[in-house]
Amino acid sequence: MHADRLTPDIDFPGHDKLVSAIDAAVGAGNEHAITQALRSTLCRMIRDRDVALPDCVYAPVDDHYARRELYRSPTLGYSVVAMTWGPGQGTPVHDHSGLWCVEGVWDGELEITQYELLEHDGDRFRFRAAGGMQAGPGSAGSLIPPHEYHTIRNASADEVAVSLHIYKAPMECCSMFVPEHDEWYARLAKPLETDEAH
Repeated sequence: MHADRLTPDIDFPGHDKLVSAIDAAVGAGNEHAITQALRSTLCRMIRDRDVALPDCVYAPVDDHYARRELYRSPTLGYSVVAMTWGPGQGTPVHDHSGLWCVEGVWDGELEITQYELLEHDGDRFRFRAAGGMQAGPGSAGSLIPPHEYHTIRNASADEVAVSLHIYKAPMECCSMFVPEHDEWYARLAKPLETDEAH
């Protein structure tokens, strides 16, 4: 049992190896150096056969993509969340509440679209899609505010996808953006729930 683990009953092969590698990357310096180091670390850990995420992260939830926190660092403050995407599941345009994040595809494929903020007026925001990609296992990307607006979607009709997300701190809420007309969206506060991990 590890005293520093948020939920000591969550264990998986390579847990300590993954945490040690993330700890080393988070100590890399400024946020650009940290996210660059984490992208390399995450790609390496996804390919490392010593690291296997717990079985629960492969179980989708019917009505939403699942968020399961696997680890929270008591000393460095970061949070590691596994997300499970059932066929067709995805997010609206959203931000990361000002937190940097590194996201890696562990299994399956995800469609990621970045959005450029053109202007805003109170809680109305104008976005334009600024490029997208199909990300497969072993690929990782990072988001550093203010360039944090994006969507993620599992475009597969029958396959489950799993991604691992490392946040600067636990992300318990974000802003989501609901399309209105043309390129305008309304901002809504969205609390982020976590699903049970075991």
